[in-house]
Amino acid sequence: MNRTGSPKRVRIGAGAGYSGDRIEPAVELAELGALDYLVFECLAERTVAIAQQTRRHDPELGYDPLLEARMRAVLPVAVRNRVRIISNMGAANPRAAAIRTARLAQELGLSGLKIAAVTGDDVLDVVLQSQLRFEESGDDVGDYTDRIVSANAYLGATPIVEALAAGADIVLTGRVADPSLFTAPLIHAFGWRMDDWNTLGQATVVGHLLECAGQVTGGYFADPGIKDVPHLARLGFPIGEVSADGSVVVTKVPHAGGRVTEATCKEQLLYEIHDPQRYLQPDVVADFSQVRVVEEAPDRVRITGGRGVARTGTLKVSVAYLDGYIGEGQISYGGPGAVERARLALDIVRERLAITGVDTSELRFDLIGVNALYGDALAAHHGEPYEVRVRVAGRAANAREAARIGNEVETLYTNGPAGGGGVTKTTREVLAVQSVLLPREQVNPVFQFVEANDETA
Repeated sequence: MNRTGSPKRVRIGAGAGYSGDRIEPAVELAELGALDYLVFECLAERTVAIAQQTRRHDPELGYDPLLEARMRAVLPVAVRNRVRIISNMGAANPRAAAIRTARLAQELGLSGLKIAAVTGDDVLDVVLQSQLRFEESGDDVGDYTDRIVSANAYLGATPIVEALAAGADIVLTGRVADPSLFTAPLIHAFGWRMDDWNTLGQATVVGHLLECAGQVTGGYFADPGIKDVPHLARLGFPIGEVSADGSVVVTKVPHAGGRVTEATCKEQLLYEIHDPQRYLQPDVVADFSQVRVVEEAPDRVRITGGRGVARTGTLKVSVAYLDGYIGEGQISYGGPGAVERARLALDIVRERLAITGVDTSELRFDLIGVNALYGDALAAHHGEPYEVRVRVAGRAANAREAARIGNEVETLYTNGPAGGGGVTKTTREVLAVQSVLLPREQVNPVFQFVEANDETA
């Protein structure tokens, strides 16, 4: 794979924007994108907690469920084209993910690959022994001890940079800040200092633009008749052409669907950003307020002007904990009077839950298509639909009690009102997430190379 010294330009492709994302656009990038690096960003906060639960049942699992499918599809072409791979598909078990990837490479006849696992984000033991309070609620973490499932710190670029410097072809991590997956190869390739705050601020701009994959090529942007985007079924994922000063041109494979414009880039730039002047990341506090976005040519947009100041002394830690169960039932009504029958159905279920004494801490009664998103006030200004779906959902302390909610919706089939159909009911455990700030010195990220014959334990 590529071993360039000080390149004039680095091409990074975004191979995924979330755990269940499409696979073929990543293969297209590896095949036709002339990439140096391909980054798969696949980890959300609850994804880690779910993966931790999976690992408890089987110590050899806990990594992204699509790891094997993605790697099987992309590894042969990536190796052929000397594309290095970085991903947080390690989730709750980066070492196991790296070993599985090594074994898969062996099965595919791909020899000589150096595969690294980055660990250290799992700080559950540290958090459980701490005197910390949750940032969101102010509650003592200690009050949640018996319900906490996982605690994962947002690592920065450093351990990935170290793995790349040691020759890694593939780096698999757990919880790493999304932009850091992209800044790490740039720091490695260009030799940037880890205290070059303005450059790291611009690098964070690059990572933020690319981290959600198809969003910046028009996927999340599309709105028919207002913001039209061609060929969304064949949406191409983005490529960042990054220069040594951190400036980037966002583009895509020419024949791929989608569109890269000034508008798609501006929307993604502001996505999930609370304060554009202080975007707190593990590597830097980035400042997006002076960013400039210029469309140079069709599907080629140059972004410059990101800045930054010194990083903070703490790291964000996502703490997931069990928070009861949600029971839900849905049923549809159609034809004349559908909304009135649906409202009657809600009244019936509301009364039935009271009569039978279902013990809930929260309840919602929605008419999907009428008031489920925006409430009754806005719904009153629009004509009534010809079809509507009833949804009743509630939170309970245990699964048995939660299941009674969906059961009451199901009884509407034969107990009225008329014409109900398509009932569904579910009961699911709630994994809630809050965050704490942990001093950096209490988090110790490391990387290690693995072999196909290594054990996961």
